[in-house]
Amino acid sequence: MSATLLVEQLINGLQLGTMLFLMASGLTLVFGVMGLINLAHGAFYMVGAFVTATVTGATGSFLLGLVAGILAAAAVGALVELLVIRRLYHRQHLDQVLATFALILIFSEGTRWLFGSSPLWLSPPELLSGSVALPGGSRYPIYRLVIIAVGMVVAAGLYLLISHTRLGMRIRAGESDREMIGALGVNIARLYTLVFALGAALAGLAGALVGALQSVQVGMGEPVLILAFVVIVIGGIGSIKGALFGAILVGVVDTLGRVFLPALFGLFMGPSEASGVGTALAAMLIYILMAVILAFKPKGLFSANG
Repeated sequence: MSATLLVEQLINGLQLGTMLFLMASGLTLVFGVMGLINLAHGAFYMVGAFVTATVTGATGSFLLGLVAGILAAAAVGALVELLVIRRLYHRQHLDQVLATFALILIFSEGTRWLFGSSPLWLSPPELLSGSVALPGGSRYPIYRLVIIAVGMVVAAGLYLLISHTRLGMRIRAGESDREMIGALGVNIARLYTLVFALGAALAGLAGALVGALQSVQVGMGEPVLILAFVVIVIGGIGSIKGALFGAILVGVVDTLGRVFLPALFGLFMGPSEASGVGTALAAMLIYILMAVILAFKPKGLFSANG
């Protein structure tokens, strides 16, 4: 295993982790504040990607497409909260799961109706289409480094929002005692809509950024949603810090496992057997990691207020 390959894959893992953080932070905020299991969170990721690809293709400006994707995801999130989600807060989790699963189907078919079944393609802006040199002489795409930087900036912004603003104070209070802050005059309905729209905007940002690395297609949010749930379970449900650490951990472990496990098994197995066993184990690695962490930390790495 060369040092250059290891460094490259570590950066890939960090890039995957920051993307997962953008998804998981909104998901954990919604669950922490509202106690809502939202399976439709991946739909906002898809909305962000499709709107960004469409607007970028029509205007030629990736930045304009990115802003449009984020705003569209936030607006759709607020609309879904107003029309559907707020009727589920006092229902059982099974009702929430069934209703938000129905939203997945509605969004998928609606997106197919609006944009068609063929994938859309989104290229990174020309300014970010180059690469930089890594130690050892290999080169790494600038755009992937920008995704990491955006994720870190968003993490810092969420920390400042939650810890140092009046809205953040209300969000933290809503996690602890929503009845009390309602009694103190806080508009709970408006707070819930804001938090849900914020979570949808973060998912839309993730979809918009990743859309330039892969095809934009119907159903693209569901695989990422599964990983985001793994992240918040590992990090601690309701914890932004846990979402960040959990996302980076999952991203790095998943990336390194898929690259290096087949080679590791190849030391004492034939090439075909090593590839089969290594690939299968790599696919299970993050779930094994989750099980090990929960065995020692049943509530995840951080508490809801951590």
